[in-house]
Amino acid sequence: MTTHQDDTAARVAGLGPLERTALLTAALRAAETSRPDRLYADPYAADLAGTTGPALLGEVAAAGARPTDGREVPSTPDFNAIRTRFLDEHLRDLTADDGIRQVVLAPAGLDTRAWRLDWPDGTRWFEIDRPAVLAHKRERLAGAVPRADHHAIPADLLAPGWEDHLRAAGYDPGLPSVWVLEGLLYYLPEAEVRRLLTRIAAFSAPGSAVAADLVNSVALTLPHMKPLLDVFADWGAPWVFGVDEPEELLDACGYAVRAIQPGEEGAHFDRWPDPVPPREETGVRRVFFVHGRLRTAP
Repeated sequence: MTTHQDDTAARVAGLGPLERTALLTAALRAAETSRPDRLYADPYAADLAGTTGPALLGEVAAAGARPTDGREVPSTPDFNAIRTRFLDEHLRDLTADDGIRQVVLAPAGLDTRAWRLDWPDGTRWFEIDRPAVLAHKRERLAGAVPRADHHAIPADLLAPGWEDHLRAAGYDPGLPSVWVLEGLLYYLPEAEVRRLLTRIAAFSAPGSAVAADLVNSVALTLPHMKPLLDVFADWGAPWVFGVDEPEELLDACGYAVRAIQPGEEGAHFDRWPDPVPPREETGVRRVFFVHGRLRTAP
């Protein structure tokens, strides 16, 4: 795989505000990989992040270093490390133990699980994202060999037609699948979140699974979150959606799920820096890792 020292202006210009957050995530994964106490290793992340990703990470780090009202902005690196490790383990359980052989990343971003982790024979790996993201990823991963039957689907998840493109790539809606919506839903209006989850449920077989991360509604308005949220808003990718009862949201869209918070059992990995507030406590920020199964057709 070729190492890219600089991002070309054309490549960066081809990524919109939301797509550019994928470069931030790649930079976070590269930084985690360099830690002696890393929760995972992503040998492709630094090349995918290029020079733009670390610059974006620098802006987030600067916002996180500013105390507000006596508190600091939550640790973005720790959150991302825990989220990545949590989903790594969850996907390996669903494929190795539960026999699911279709994994759909929606959106794919610059995720490299298909390359950096081992998957059971017959696992088909589908990545949906906008063409500019997939083109950047294809260029930076040239020569790398995925460890699953990998398919990239250039499509907009909020537009009509991705179901047809996914089926044409080999996805079978009659077989169980797991859908991963990582780092997406807080960027979408609530109506779009519900519409997307309902579309996914309608295109999934009984026994299918879903995994996503969400924040609660107050996380969008708390003073100590403002420095971090202002960074994303300045990039043109504001956080616009939070939900206090994610189980109810997913239930309405056809899923029975469990929501756990970073720092709770199964989502700590000795890295979450803050106390975990009980669900009944109000006025505190929350992050939820939501995972569960298709309950019924919505």
